[in-house]
Amino acid sequence: MAAPQREPEPAIAPATPAGPLADLVPGMLDCVHCGLCLPVCPTYRETGRESSSPRGRIYLLRAVAEGRLPLDAGVAEEAYLCLDCRACETACPSGVGFGRLIEATRAAVEQAGLRGGFASRIERFALRELVPKPRRLRALVDLLALVQWLRLDRLARPLLPRALRELSELAPQVPSRRSRRALPELVPAQGERRGRVGLFVGCVMPEFFGDVNAATARVLARNGFDVVVPAAQGCCGALHAHAGDPGLANDLARRNIDVFGAANVDAVVVNSAGCGAAMREAGYALPGFGEPLAAAVRDVCEFLDDAGLRPPTGRVEGRVCYDDPCHLVHAQGVRDAPRRLLAQIPGVTLVLHDDPTSCCGAAGIYNLTHREMSRAVLAHKLKALAAAEPDWIASGNPGCLMQLRSGAQASGLRARVVHPVELLDLAYSQPES
Repeated sequence: MAAPQREPEPAIAPATPAGPLADLVPGMLDCVHCGLCLPVCPTYRETGRESSSPRGRIYLLRAVAEGRLPLDAGVAEEAYLCLDCRACETACPSGVGFGRLIEATRAAVEQAGLRGGFASRIERFALRELVPKPRRLRALVDLLALVQWLRLDRLARPLLPRALRELSELAPQVPSRRSRRALPELVPAQGERRGRVGLFVGCVMPEFFGDVNAATARVLARNGFDVVVPAAQGCCGALHAHAGDPGLANDLARRNIDVFGAANVDAVVVNSAGCGAAMREAGYALPGFGEPLAAAVRDVCEFLDDAGLRPPTGRVEGRVCYDDPCHLVHAQGVRDAPRRLLAQIPGVTLVLHDDPTSCCGAAGIYNLTHREMSRAVLAHKLKALAAAEPDWIASGNPGCLMQLRSGAQASGLRARVVHPVELLDLAYSQPES
């Protein structure tokens, strides 16, 4: 149940921006303090605190920008308590770009050296030294696979400090080496050729969701598209931008802009909502350079829906709940396309649940850095999904898939958690019904 709205605080008297967030004031002035963002904000729903709502955070950030409050540990705490889900942007009648405000604030927090602790150190190391470096990431995942195969993780877990124990509990099961193999650089179209697209495979997806990437390539080929998978592509930088490191995020974006710009494709298809949102905003992050990539990027479900899906003839029996990834529905505005595609699969019955567009609590690596809040946010989602009794839960983002799988398993839900393209791929592979 949504927390009750509070009366808005008195309007802030104009002041001359003088603080470390002064450049953000124009974006803050769009907020009319209406409070429509409060019921959709996950942290406000949990805490009931005005300061933990989008409206309250804008008051706080504006006070810092105008020099009436210091940029301190309290501001840093609120900046990172936000899940950056951007549900407030969908609710906002004034078009406040809250995601950009919060990410710019986090960059200022990082520059001021206001974050510490074990979780933030692990985050910083992983994002700089592992995630954008494929060989290191592959080696780490290989090591994790060996640990899981020997069951050393289960044996060691009771002996670990709490922080490390919680990290180990969230580690996903590493897929087989076969499913982690790189895709060929060209997957040719089947049937009448309709175009040529680039497939963005990401950094984490090949290691933990290689089957999703392979299914995406097969489904696009089944629909008549040559699928180009440039070997030189890399991490999109979304996690780095969310963590207050825009410099590295932009460096990573530049690489993909160059790679896909040289690929001669009609569109760049992305199957990860967070990556797609970041790439679609490349023009904002890199004005004068990022606009071509931003214009070319399409979510896979959006792309297939617009192109006109070649309906599968094989059946996939079961009740399917589609759960919206935040950065697909709120940042990219893609809501109906995945549902329309799933509805075309013979045997599938789409069932609604009461909480489809709220955050699941994954939010990049938020479930590592803010474990308790992440669990509380997820609980609402799992309750709604359990009431719908699905056989399948479909969602289009790797973090959401991990979070929902972990939550479903822990809560005893029998539903399998999959990406929508996996159900399409399964239907295409079945005999004609």
